[in-house]
Amino acid sequence: MFAEATNRLGELLSAALAILPGLAVGLVVFGLGLLLARGVRAGVRRAVALRQASAEVAGVLGRIAGGVAVLLAFLVAASVVFPSVSAADLFNLLGIGGVAIGFAFRDVLQNLLAGILILLTRPFRIGDQIRQGEVEGTVEDVWVRATVLRTYDNRRILIPNASLFTSQIEVITAYEKRRLQFPVTIGNGDEVALARRTITAALSRAHGVLPDPPPEALVTGLGAAGVDMVARFWIDPPRRRDAVDALDGAIEAVKTALTEAGVDMPYPTSQVLFHDQTEETDGDRSRQREGWPAAGREVPRSRFAAAREDRAAER
Repeated sequence: MFAEATNRLGELLSAALAILPGLAVGLVVFGLGLLLARGVRAGVRRAVALRQASAEVAGVLGRIAGGVAVLLAFLVAASVVFPSVSAADLFNLLGIGGVAIGFAFRDVLQNLLAGILILLTRPFRIGDQIRQGEVEGTVEDVWVRATVLRTYDNRRILIPNASLFTSQIEVITAYEKRRLQFPVTIGNGDEVALARRTITAALSRAHGVLPDPPPEALVTGLGAAGVDMVARFWIDPPRRRDAVDALDGAIEAVKTALTEAGVDMPYPTSQVLFHDQTEETDGDRSRQREGWPAAGREVPRSRFAAAREDRAAER
């Protein structure tokens, strides 16, 4: 028993010593492959940058090319260390492993591919302000798995790349100019033309409002409190902070101008009619009243009042 164990250990030692030269050569080959991968990564980045692509796209393509180069270097080194294993066997093993990895990390790979496509198609850029659903903020970075947003109240939100690539998103800063608007209600007795001139003149003097396209005031309907209008104007640049400041100044300017021009800005009012619903005619649809009594008609007596009068008469 002891002799068999000794012989087995000797065979293992001999096999290990036999593969040491190949292992050393394989490590050297793999090291050279890593150096080559770094060169390939840098070369791809430089080549993509020369085509006036963004730094993010150049970085992603460089990392992909470097990863492929490292994989090839590993395959060559494995062939040197284990000569009995052919390249076809290694590729078959990688294929089976790739399927298993694909099932295990499906979401990760989906987000990775979506991140690459986002950088290539560039629906938005780093520094843009975007909105997806109820989330809005400034794009700070595009990671392998998610896109980093910084909200206006200084919070960090990570949105999966697959969700951004397949869902509807709003790029707020895609264009140089942006139109803002806010509602205005004037009294029914006020002149619409006067209100329109007053609103557009006030908007033209407000800070941040562009003269071209010019501001405008449009009538949108007849509301419960008066004539409904909307004041519209354009700003540049269209970032969130600029929009908030411009809207604040525009509303203040319009309110001040309408007040000085004598244009009423009413608020909704309600009329409440009290009805005790105990009148003698209640329940008789041909005689009961709704709201104000008809002119020239006497208000029906209350049942309680009638009962009191009857008791008083009995006494």
